[in-house]
Amino acid sequence: MYSILICDDDRDIRNALKIYLSGEGYRIFEAENGKEAVDIVSSEEIHLVLMDIMMPKMDGVSATAKLRETFNLPVIFLTAKSEDSDKILGLTAGADDYITKPFNPLEVIARVKAQLRRYAYLGGMEKKEEENTLSVGGIELDDAGKSVTLNGEPVALTPTEYDILKLFIESPGRVFSSKEIYSAVWSSDPLGAEGTIAVHIRHLREKLEIDPANPRYLKVVWGKGYKLEGKK
Repeated sequence: MYSILICDDDRDIRNALKIYLSGEGYRIFEAENGKEAVDIVSSEEIHLVLMDIMMPKMDGVSATAKLRETFNLPVIFLTAKSEDSDKILGLTAGADDYITKPFNPLEVIARVKAQLRRYAYLGGMEKKEEENTLSVGGIELDDAGKSVTLNGEPVALTPTEYDILKLFIESPGRVFSSKEIYSAVWSSDPLGAEGTIAVHIRHLREKLEIDPANPRYLKVVWGKGYKLEGKK
């Protein structure tokens, strides 16, 4: 059974999300602020966090950044429909996705399931029969072990970062638009894809490039999208 932490200072929102998700068989934990969320993740086996942004004691952005120091579990931000800047802040802090308020129950369940599938797959809970290792330059992706190394050193990626890198490394040199990346990784309508993908690409560069400002691998093709350069 997967365990989900709902972190929001609004009791009604927590209760609504709890109804949606407990009906799917998930074990639910609750937190009223970011500090409580960090404490719960540190002491319990949590598989996914639904995180509000504006909260007392510690906001969602700060809490996510704190979690990312130790944990790679999926974090989905809860944002108001008009809070585009908050969405970008959340992704910058390390969130994997966001859901806008008011919630569509089917969307909440679909996005949670998608992130948990990705997390389980990356964590090796699902095994492939055949080993599949891909490499470009010094980057090596072991899809059987769900691990990434750079020049032999392990690189810790979130499930979303892993999926984006896998998309690139399977087709080195191919240019992917932001919408193509979003559709492939999230399997949903790529509305607002440009900002979301730009943040994740920046995170990948910070983890895979010696000089993220002058990337060797992850290149932008102005007006077109992004590509992964390097020899197999």
